[in-house]
Amino acid sequence: MPLARAVLPSFYQDSVKLMRLAREIGEKKGVSEVAALMGTPANHEIMLQAGLAEDGEAYAGSNDLVLAVEADTQELAYEAIEEAKAFLTQTRVAGVGASDFLPSGLAGALAGAPESNLAMISVPGAYAAKEAMDALRSGLHVFLFSDNVAVDDEVALKREAIERDLLLMGPDCGTAYIAGAGLGFTNAVKPGRVGCIAASGTGLQAVVSQLDALGEGISHGIGVGGRDLSAEVGGLMTLHALDFLSSDPETEIVLLISKPPDAEVLPGIEEALENFDKPHVVCFLGAENPDWAETLEDAGHAVATVLKGESYEPENFFAQAGLKERVASLRMEEETAGEGILGLFSGGTLAHESRLILEGLLGEVSWNEAAGRHRILDLGDDRYTVGKPHPMIDPESRAEMLSQAAMDENLGVVLFDLMLGRASAQDPAGPLARAIKEARGKGRSPHFVASVVGTADDPQDVDEQVRILEDAGVVVLPSNTQAARFAAALVKPELLEDV
Repeated sequence: MPLARAVLPSFYQDSVKLMRLAREIGEKKGVSEVAALMGTPANHEIMLQAGLAEDGEAYAGSNDLVLAVEADTQELAYEAIEEAKAFLTQTRVAGVGASDFLPSGLAGALAGAPESNLAMISVPGAYAAKEAMDALRSGLHVFLFSDNVAVDDEVALKREAIERDLLLMGPDCGTAYIAGAGLGFTNAVKPGRVGCIAASGTGLQAVVSQLDALGEGISHGIGVGGRDLSAEVGGLMTLHALDFLSSDPETEIVLLISKPPDAEVLPGIEEALENFDKPHVVCFLGAENPDWAETLEDAGHAVATVLKGESYEPENFFAQAGLKERVASLRMEEETAGEGILGLFSGGTLAHESRLILEGLLGEVSWNEAAGRHRILDLGDDRYTVGKPHPMIDPESRAEMLSQAAMDENLGVVLFDLMLGRASAQDPAGPLARAIKEARGKGRSPHFVASVVGTADDPQDVDEQVRILEDAGVVVLPSNTQAARFAAALVKPELLEDV
C-alpha cells in the first residue's frame, strides 16, 4: 500500500501524546497504519518489522520524531502526514491561552512554582538521567516516565535520591500515587492508610482498585521501576521506599508487589522486611514462600483483612458453590469451542499473573508467541504497538484480534483484561463488545472471559463497562486471578472434580 514518511528534527514528544496522535490519524478513512515514534534504533527496527520503513534506510536521531502513514492512496497518506504535523505543532493547547507561561525547562518551572516538591519527567532516555539528576539536586521527588535509561544512570539517580531522602520513581514509571494523588495511568481511589510499593503499572492499578472496593484507601503508591529488584540495581528504591513508608504517619500497612527479586537481592529485602516496624504483605508473583501472597487478589484481601485485625486464608476458587454447574452450562452452550486459551492483555503484570496461574493448572503457556496451545500476549509490548496506540488508550486493535481469535477452531477461551482510569479510553468495552457480538453472529465462538480494573469514581462508569461486556456474552470475574482460573476450568473441567 502507498506509504508516506516524514521526520521532524529535534521534536521530542512523550509517548502518551504520540499514542493519542496515532489513534486520531488512524481513525481517518482509508488509513491502515500509523506510526509516530522517536527515531531511536530500536524504534527503527520496530518500523522495519511493521513494513513502515525500508532495510538500509537511514533512520532519524533519537531526538527526532518519525511519522509514517500507510493508506489506500499516496495522496491520502500525504494528507495524513500533514494532519499529524498540524496536530503536533499547534501553538495552543486546550485550556491554555497564548498569554499563559509554559516553561521550557526545570529552572523556569521552579521559578513559576517555587513551592513544587515533585517533578514529572518524560524526555528521551538519553537526556532523562540529566533532567532527573537536576530535579533531585533541586530538592524534588521525581516521577520518571522516560524509558531507555541506562542501568548505570538508574543506579546513580537512585543513590542520589536516597542521599537526599527523596523518591526516584522509575525509570519507565507509568503509575504512582503520592499522598493519594495519582500520577500517570491511575484509577480514582480514596486517600487512606495503605502504602504500596510496586514496579508501577497495571499490577499497582489492579490492587489499589481492589482495595478501593474493599473500603480501603491509599497513602502512597510508589513505583520503583521494573529493574529495581535486579542484581544490577540491588533493590535500592524498594528499600528506600520501605524506609519512607515506615516513617509516614498516614501509612499503617505496606503492600509490596513485584516479580521475584534476583537471588542476590532477595536476602536484603527479606532482612528489611523482618526488621520492618509496620504490618506488611508481600506478593512476589511466581515466588514460592508460604508467608507471601500468591496472587494480586490474595494480596489485596490480605491487606484489608489485616487492617481489621484478622488473619487471611485464601479460599479454594474451584470449590465455589455453583461453579461446577456454571462451567458445565457454558461448555454446553459453546460445544464447538476448542481446548486452547489465548490471553489478549493490555496490562503486562496481569498478563504475567495469568500465565503463572495457567501454567500451574494446565502446563506450558507460550509468552508473546504466535504458536502454542495456550498463549498469553502482552499487547502493550512494543512489538504490538508500532503504528497503533497502546490498547489502554485505543481498544480498536485488540477488538480486531478478538474477531480473528473467534475464528480459531482450536481456541476454547479468549481471556482479557479491561483497564479503566485516567488516560485510558473513555469506552474501552464498546469496541470489544461489538467485535465479540459480530463473532458470535457468525456461528461459532470460543468463550470470552474478562476482568475489569476500575473504581466507582473513574471517568468511565465501571458498572456500565461490565454490563456492556456481559451483554455481549463475556463472563466477567471480579479479578484477574479469578478470570484466569475460570478460563482454566472451562478448558479443563476436571479441575472442579473432588474439591
